[in-house]
Amino acid sequence: MNTRFRGTSIRVQAEGPGGFALTFAAERLDRQLDRLTGRAEPRWAPDPGRAALAFVSDDRVIVRRKHCRLNVFDPVGATAAMDRMDFDAHLFTDAETGEDAVVYWAGPLGVRMARQRQMRPPVTATRRPLTMNPRPTRDFTEAEAITRLCAHGLPFLFFTDPSDRRGRLLYRRYDGDLGLVAGTDVSIE
Repeated sequence: MNTRFRGTSIRVQAEGPGGFALTFAAERLDRQLDRLTGRAEPRWAPDPGRAALAFVSDDRVIVRRKHCRLNVFDPVGATAAMDRMDFDAHLFTDAETGEDAVVYWAGPLGVRMARQRQMRPPVTATRRPLTMNPRPTRDFTEAEAITRLCAHGLPFLFFTDPSDRRGRLLYRRYDGDLGLVAGTDVSIE
């Protein structure tokens, strides 16, 4: 479900048997609104009520492509956007380095960040600690990224496309197929 609250886009995703999916979505929306209005602390941990879409499969097709100008954020802003849009990972441009980067829900501190090339933690202080991915982002073609995600049962894969050196976020959808978000200099949706 996509909606707006006080001029801000928000979204919730939930799955469940029969009418329970609607109940789960309503509960998720209530928690999101509590965080947006300041009645609850910002989220800084994976949601234990929702399992990651991670399973080994044959290669699947990309059924949703989004080519867009990425928002420029620090890790806190990117994490807030990830929570507001109910994503498991969020592709953005890192305000500190100008690199394409991703934040995602992962332990041990709740949020992990990966940049294309720089692995050092952000210089700017965050309100909460985060874990940095200790390796540079790998270069993959789309076909290579699909094979890696599906063969290893990953819920998403952040990679650099060798043709334009931009970051890509390949992710598994609830229907089992794949979606791709690609950073560009102009929005092409």
